[in-house]
Amino acid sequence: MLNKKYRLKNKVAFYATYKQNRSVSDGLFVLYAGRIKEENEETKFGFVVSKKVHKRAVKRNYIKRRAREAVKLIIKSGYEFKFKSIIILAREGALDKSFKQIEESIFDLIKKSEIFC
Repeated sequence: MLNKKYRLKNKVAFYATYKQNRSVSDGLFVLYAGRIKEENEETKFGFVVSKKVHKRAVKRNYIKRRAREAVKLIIKSGYEFKFKSIIILAREGALDKSFKQIEESIFDLIKKSEIFC
């Protein structure tokens, strides 16, 4: 489980992140990045899996749990994030992939977002 201080919680925070128009994507996920963070701020993460990915909530929650765990491992590794908030939106291909592929995809998107945004 991702610690509470790293969770993006309310609707306003999600909309503010989407409004920044900073996104990168690959075949598994789309990553939306918010504002550049201050020195002492923690980066907050939100996870979205739409009904287009899978109609069953069990499958959607499965993807979210795996993505959260991947982010948790990236945080534990000591990686310094550049943005205040990040939303990870899953695509249809994420359901069939292994955890290692999901973790690599999310980490690559985070690195790409910091270069291109």
